[in-house]
Amino acid sequence: MKSFWLSLFFVFIVLCGISYGFEVTGIQPVDPYGVFSTFSAESLPRGKVALSAGSEVSIDPDFYRFVFKSAYGITDNLEILLTVPYVFGNDTTDGFEDPAFGLKHRFFDEGRYGPSLAYVLNASLPSGRSQLSTDGRYGLGLVISKRIGPVNGHLNLFYEKAGSGDFEDDISFLAGLDFAASHNFKFLAELYCKKSHDSGKLDSVEGRIGYRFTTTDFIYTTFGAGFDLKNRNPETRIIFTVTFLSPAEKKKIKKIYEEE
Repeated sequence: MKSFWLSLFFVFIVLCGISYGFEVTGIQPVDPYGVFSTFSAESLPRGKVALSAGSEVSIDPDFYRFVFKSAYGITDNLEILLTVPYVFGNDTTDGFEDPAFGLKHRFFDEGRYGPSLAYVLNASLPSGRSQLSTDGRYGLGLVISKRIGPVNGHLNLFYEKAGSGDFEDDISFLAGLDFAASHNFKFLAELYCKKSHDSGKLDSVEGRIGYRFTTTDFIYTTFGAGFDLKNRNPETRIIFTVTFLSPAEKKKIKKIYEEE
């Protein structure tokens, strides 16, 4: 198992060292079922809902992005996702990106030695501002997750095809982990590599770190920062997200009285 993870890690490093580029938000995970953009194979329990509101501040290039995310657990291993990004403060234009819909299905549960596996089907509607849109898109992703002690690691591979033939296909590699420092606090780390729709080679390489704490049993707050590892201008991204999950049902306590 160690050799498997090391091999994938070196593949990421080699591929990520090739070049640099631009991004479109696309489908995103809701907390705590992901790191920042990296999906976990875990999903919402059946009938549970997650609503998330977040913001990003990008420095060089300078802009702001507000992201609304939602998810619903159809079954314990199948959930639907929605991501709606809005960009403002940009030199080009302000407005919505294409909203993205997704379906995540965990088809293999984690065992003693093996990881859990899931796939993500996603599509975006061509309804965003033309400067922030690829005329829709659709794609497929593979998600691998494995817990080792307090560390939960995730690997993602995504392929997406733009709605317009003027754009290249997107290919994304993501590696993320969360470390449970306490029952309500986790450290987060993520490596994000992407060949975007306007490039023929990998053009975006970003390292992200942060933390997440559980305010209550159903509220998760995440802070993070991303750093461009390719150009080192530096391009910096500040991330803040609050996620609300539908509360867990309280278990009824049965009282047993013994007759005297």
